[in-house]
Parts: sequence; structure tokens; C-alpha cells
Amino acid sequence: MNSSLYARGATILAMLALSGCQTMQPTVDSASGVSYGDAKAVETVTNEFGSTDLQMIAERMTGSLLQSPVLDGRPALSLAPVRNKTSEYIDTKSIMNTIQTQLVKSNKVRFTRSMDEMEGGVQELQRQNQSGLYRGPGKAKMGNMVGAQYTLEGEIGSIVKQTRGIKDVYYKMTLKLYDVSAGTIEWQDEKEIRKTTRR
Repeated sequence: MNSSLYARGATILAMLALSGCQTMQPTVDSASGVSYGDAKAVETVTNEFGSTDLQMIAERMTGSLLQSPVLDGRPALSLAPVRNKTSEYIDTKSIMNTIQTQLVKSNKVRFTRSMDEMEGGVQELQRQNQSGLYRGPGKAKMGNMVGAQYTLEGEIGSIVKQTRGIKDVYYKMTLKLYDVSAGTIEWQDEKEIRKTTRR
């Protein structure tokens, strides 16, 4: 009798395990062929710059900067555009957004508006202070913006070598943290990536 109960229990556990595994599988629409995958999975579709490269760069740069004593005291940073010196289109703003997100979540830095975000902030301040629609105590006051102590700047370059059967692409991302007042580099790091395709 006990062996029968154990057998039934084992069967039920196996069925639950299988159903649990099935719910973890990506959903595929049979009509469109679209499926969800793991956003963190290694992407090897081509040797062009891809999501895995972005994630590796962001992880390396964020980890290195968070270990630097320059962030003691939770300083204010601003982001400058990353110069793309490769021969392909790379969404460098997406790289910096990922780095910024991880740094903000660390609670070790504050970010001021970047150059392309400043216009929206100025317009909001002017609307609150010049439209006459807002009460004095509740509106944001002009002249209270925090200036960035440091600015984060970078560039990404590549070297491409190709023969008949092999294409080798080397990427290097360099990121620098400048002291706005002194103009000095207070932190710098780089990440190298090499991708090779054989046909």
C-alpha cells in the first residue's frame, strides 16, 4: 500500500515539474513565428555590435566606476554623448542609458539633466514661473538646479579585418569621468570585445 502511495506521489511530483518547465518555455505564436527569449542570453546572430556587447560594456564600466573613491559623497554627474568612431551604426545613447540606470540604482551618484534633456527642464521652469498658473509656494523656483561636478564622456571604435573566409571585428569602448571645474580625468576604463566569423 505504501509503495502505491509513493508511486502516486512521485507521479504527481513529476507532472508538476513538467508543467512548471513548460511554463518557463518561451511563448511562440504559430501564425507569426514570433517568440520571447531571454534578454540576457548571448546574441551571436552576426559579428556586428549587438545586445550582448552592450550588456558587457555596461557591466564592466559600472562595476569599475562604482569601486572608485571618486563617487564618495554621492556627487552629481552629467552624461555627454558617446562618439561613435566605428564604421557601423551603434546606438551609443542606449549604452549610456544602461550605464546610467545601473549607477542610479546603486544610489551612489545623482545625475543632472544632459544637454539634450535640458531644454525640457527649462521649458517646465518657465511654464511654472511665467505663465501665472501656479501658486508661489508650490512651484519650482528658478536658479535651484544642481550643477554637475563630473561629466561622463566616452567613445567607441572598431578595427575590422576580413579575408575570404574570416571576418574579425575588434571593438573598444573607452569611458572617462571629467571634473567639470578642473578639467581633469578622475576615472577612466575601457572594455575590449573581439568577434570572429568564419564562413
